Amino acid sequence: MTNFRDIEGLLDERTLRFLGDHEHRMLIGENWIDAQDGTRIDIINPATEQKLGSIPAASAADVNTAVNTARAAFDSGSWARARPADRERLLLKLADLMERDALVLAQLESIDNGKSAQIAEAVDVTLAIGFFRYMAGWATKIEGGTHTVSALAAPREAEFSAFTYREPVGVVAAIVPWNFPLLITSWKLGPALAAGCTVVLKPAEQTSLSALYLGRLIQEAGFPAGVVNIVTGDGPNTGEALIRHPGINKISFTGSTKVGQLIGRAAMDNMARVTLELGGKSPVVILEDYDPEQAAAQAAQAIFFNHGQVCSAGSRLYVHKSKYDSVVDQLANLADTIKLGHGLDPAHQMGPLVSKRQMDRVCGYINLGQEFGAERITTANSTPERGYFVQPTVFASTDDKLEIVREEIFGPVVVAMPYDDLDEVVRRANDTPYGLAASIWSNDLSRVHKLVPRLKAGSVWVNCHNMLDAAIPFGGYKMSGFGRDMGRQSLDAYLETKSVVMAL
Repeated sequence: MTNFRDIEGLLDERTLRFLGDHEHRMLIGENWIDAQDGTRIDIINPATEQKLGSIPAASAADVNTAVNTARAAFDSGSWARARPADRERLLLKLADLMERDALVLAQLESIDNGKSAQIAEAVDVTLAIGFFRYMAGWATKIEGGTHTVSALAAPREAEFSAFTYREPVGVVAAIVPWNFPLLITSWKLGPALAAGCTVVLKPAEQTSLSALYLGRLIQEAGFPAGVVNIVTGDGPNTGEALIRHPGINKISFTGSTKVGQLIGRAAMDNMARVTLELGGKSPVVILEDYDPEQAAAQAAQAIFFNHGQVCSAGSRLYVHKSKYDSVVDQLANLADTIKLGHGLDPAHQMGPLVSKRQMDRVCGYINLGQEFGAERITTANSTPERGYFVQPTVFASTDDKLEIVREEIFGPVVVAMPYDDLDEVVRRANDTPYGLAASIWSNDLSRVHKLVPRLKAGSVWVNCHNMLDAAIPFGGYKMSGFGRDMGRQSLDAYLETKSVVMAL
């Protein structure tokens, strides 16, 4: 039975009105519709395990309708050939509407994902708004170039003019994960819309509410019908139909490496352009000059932010042996004091994981760590009676081959390991199939500058971790994917280059 009575006193009236439409619908063109076959997926609050409503489970037929609608909108030119200043204006208007409804968006993220509503408003929603504004500015700055012809196979007396156009790639499939639903949606919609593309957006089935609310704001802002279409459903059915649809010109996916590999292969079948931001197992490297108390506090932030459900989470902690015991003990003490509870309550520091499946997966890794000899430093405290909660966990080990060291856990679990010198820690930090991010903690800038180029990661943070900015590209090396979200580079992924050579 649908029930949000236990949290309604914590919610804004606008959030309650939105949740009151228990059977939410998808946006295709200008219409909010159900799946053609009527199939639906329950929305479960991970903090209470209560049903909050349901969303459509789009079939291949629904996906086909959405892609054809996006294609018609693209081919009509209402968006692709709109004046860049008009695209900029609508993106800025959307950002303004998001700012007006920031509390609603944050509360939807909290009850859908489990995260703190306060943190969601301060981080997720704020960054999403800022990114839309950043990308709005790029809409008026897309440009080609002129070229002096130098080596054409033509008579020397012949004259030519040569130049390039930058054009939108076409219809984009944007597939968003459940850990940062609204923020990563902005990473995909912002550059696609600035470039003049049309989009079929598929949010994760666990966390679709903020995307559906955003669809209302997109309509309120005045975007032409069909420019943004939102289909809800799972990966094997909805997602599979979307990535294999021949009408898709570009796929942008954020999620697991395993699924990303499947999407990359499917994209090649249709020669769709593809950007993949995938998994990570990011090292946090503490040099011996760094204060142990600060190191412990920052290491806690690197792993426990968003309950460890972060692709760039600092899940491997390397501490110089001279400071190792002090850092690990203080980190474990911090972990033991984190207060678990509903993300709508500001007194709680960590909410639940997104689903029972994810909770069971993370607990399985914790059990594996203990079974194969890692020392659990934190106390196995009790968790709330209801909800998908996992206690923050710190392991100590010297074995780089353990599964909890090698595999992405995607939960509040960190393995601390001592090292002797920089050559050793570089080798161990790079000994992973992933290469998304890393952080270095030191006040010795000479050693930092020598260390940064040796770490094989798309982002290297110094004396900070998980620091993102709209202007700075984000993406990975190796099995962490290819292509970049954010920054000027993200816009390039949604543009084609057309070369023109003209005889005069």
